[in-house]
Order: sequence, then structure tokens, then C-alpha cells
Amino acid sequence: MERYNISKNSTFYAIGLSYKKADAKTRGLFSLSDIAKSNLLLQAKNEGIDALLVTSTCNRTELYGFAQHPFQLIKLLCEHSHGTVEEFGKVAYVHKNHDAIAHLFKVGTGLDSQILGDFEIISQIKQSFVSAKENGLANPFLERLTNSVIQASKKIKTETEISSGATSVSFASVQYILRNVSNVSEKNILLFGTGKIGRNTCENLIKHTKNNKITLINRTKDKAQKIAGKFDLTVKDYADLPSEIRKADILIVATGAQNPTISKELIFPNKKLLILDLSIPANVAEDVAELDNVTLVPLDLLSQLTNETLENRRQYIPQAEAIIEQIKKEFIDWLETRKFAPTIKALNKKLKSLKDAEIDYQRKKIVDFNEQQAEILSNRIIQKITTHFANHLKDSGGTTDVSIELIQQVFQLEKDF
Repeated sequence: MERYNISKNSTFYAIGLSYKKADAKTRGLFSLSDIAKSNLLLQAKNEGIDALLVTSTCNRTELYGFAQHPFQLIKLLCEHSHGTVEEFGKVAYVHKNHDAIAHLFKVGTGLDSQILGDFEIISQIKQSFVSAKENGLANPFLERLTNSVIQASKKIKTETEISSGATSVSFASVQYILRNVSNVSEKNILLFGTGKIGRNTCENLIKHTKNNKITLINRTKDKAQKIAGKFDLTVKDYADLPSEIRKADILIVATGAQNPTISKELIFPNKKLLILDLSIPANVAEDVAELDNVTLVPLDLLSQLTNETLENRRQYIPQAEAIIEQIKKEFIDWLETRKFAPTIKALNKKLKSLKDAEIDYQRKKIVDFNEQQAEILSNRIIQKITTHFANHLKDSGGTTDVSIELIQQVFQLEKDF
């Protein structure tokens, strides 16, 4: 990427791990909290990285950025998560330059999601870019690339039916309940955690189960009350969690803690209980599954649920890929113009220098010389000349480097611009 004049570091990398090779437990080790992401970005800037995008969801953790070597990014990830370099190496992937660009397009448009066409990831990418920009880690390349991926995502969503039907982790959890629990409208449902996944799950529960016996608990009660008010649900204090679990027939855990929040001790042993854990890392202790009265459904099982909706989506993959290729080509075309941007800038500077010298000469020689008009006229000519050269370089294909060298020689431009 050096020839594109976009970063002091030589290569654009995408490093990370996803559901494809890493199970939920391993993904949990490399999950990044908001604080961890902020600290990672701060350290990256201090270490001389000038562009970095950090994403961490239930299905993947990835870093996109410029570095001299991918280990710079791998080291950052491991230092700010609970995973080791050795563990990362067993399940990870590393893409570079054009392959890294293609990977971000695939991820951001839902084609690489565990549930095909799940567009929740694009909001994560948007937020990741906002964080990068706030930390001074968003160069023009990263901004243009992110905007291109967002554009592709919107176009695919509006022009294809790859996201048709309500299918997401939150919907899959409700779908599982409907398929495996009889008389679900009469069951006591406890939703623990009202973040984004919790909110979506709550909406799907109300829409599809017709159940009004849903209780919400969140560490911050205000958040739960906002959702409860919208749907007229019951809210309990965090301190009531043990007693509410004992009443529940179904417990849905959607908390964002880094350690388990549901342990064996909280479970009443003489009552059947279905637990769905939608959290990464897992927020239900593994030994809870040992209880005879408990059915524990982990996130990965929910994410693997397939139905007619998902099968129907596959037919739209070629159409989505064509949209990606079109917008990716526009981005690459823009990227190619970065190769000669310094030359055009230097040419513009050289022509303005010649103009200034000539105007200074004519001012002394001509009586009543109209300097203002001369400035306007000569600036327009310079603009037209540089535009002609820019268009030539854009269309010169494989001879761009030769053309750049010729322009530098003819106008005696400095190479170190």
C-alpha cells in the first residue's frame, strides 16, 4: 500500500477470529469491552499506528489497520483481551491489502455473518469508525473504505431480499422457545439483561409468543424500566434475581459481563428451567448444564438454527456479491488516484510558483496592471491543466508510473513531496 500514499505503515491488515473456527468460549477470551477497545486504540496511537478499526461482537473480534507486520495488531488484541497469542494462532485469520478490503466488505454486508443477511454488524462497524476518529486513528483511506462498506450494505438491504424475514440471534432464541416449549404464552419468562440483544429479544418475545408474563431485570434498573414502559412489562431489582429465577420457566440471559452471572447456586433444583445464554463471553456457568432440571441452550446452538427463511436468502448471494464488486471497484478506482495525488499536488505547487513569479514581473512592467484579474485567469488555467493531467493519469492504466516519472522530469518536480 506504500505506493498509494495513505499511511506511513506499509500494509493494510485484517486480523481476527470468528464463529467459523472459534467456539463461543474461545471468542469470549478475545471479546473486547468498550473500555478495552478504548485502551487498545490509545495504545495503538502511542505505538505509531495511524489508522485502526476495532470490532467485537458475539460472533467475531477483528482489527483492521495499517502496520509494518500483522503481529503489531495481534499483540494489541491479546494485551487487551484474555486470550494469548498461541490461542489466537489456532483459530485466527490474517488478510492483507486487497484481501483485507474484500473481507471487510463481506463482513459489513452480512455475507460473512453466522446468520446470513444479519445486518447488525454494520452498526458495530459504524460505531467502531466513530471511536477510531475520536482517537485520531481514521485516515482518509479508512474513512472512504468504511463509507463504501456502509453504502454496499444499504444497497444490498434495499435492492435484494437477503435480509428478508426476521432472523437474528434474538429471533432465533424466540424461535427455539416456540419450537420446544408448549403453551409458551402461559410460561413465566425472565429476561436478564436489557442491552441491544436483550431489547431485540424482548420485542420478538412479545410479538411472537403473545406472553404478558415477562419480567425484566438489569443491573441498571432505569434501562429495564424504559423497555418495560414501552410494552407494559414487570421490572424487578437486581437483588431479586435469585427469587425471580425460582419463579421462571424460561430464563434468557443477555448480559454483557466478562464472567458468568448465573451459577448453580441460583437455580432451584425441583423445577424445570430452560436457559438461553445469548452472551459472549458465556454468562451462564458451564456446570449449570449438569443440573437434571435445566436445559441450557448456548449462543452457538441458537446461531446455527436454519429455517426456510435462511435457505431462501441464499438465492440472493450472487446479487449481493455483484453489488459489492461494483462499490468495491469504485473504492479501488479512488485508491488508484492516490498513487498520483502527490504528483498532482507538486505540479499544482510548481505552476503556482511560476504564476507568482510571472505576475510579479508583469506588475513591475505594465502600467495599471490588474493583478486581481490576472490571479483569477491564471488560477483557472492552472486548475484546468492539473485536471487534464489528473484525468490522463487516471486513465493511463499500466503506464501510470511512466507518466508520473515523465511529469516529474518535465516540470522538474521534487520527488520527496
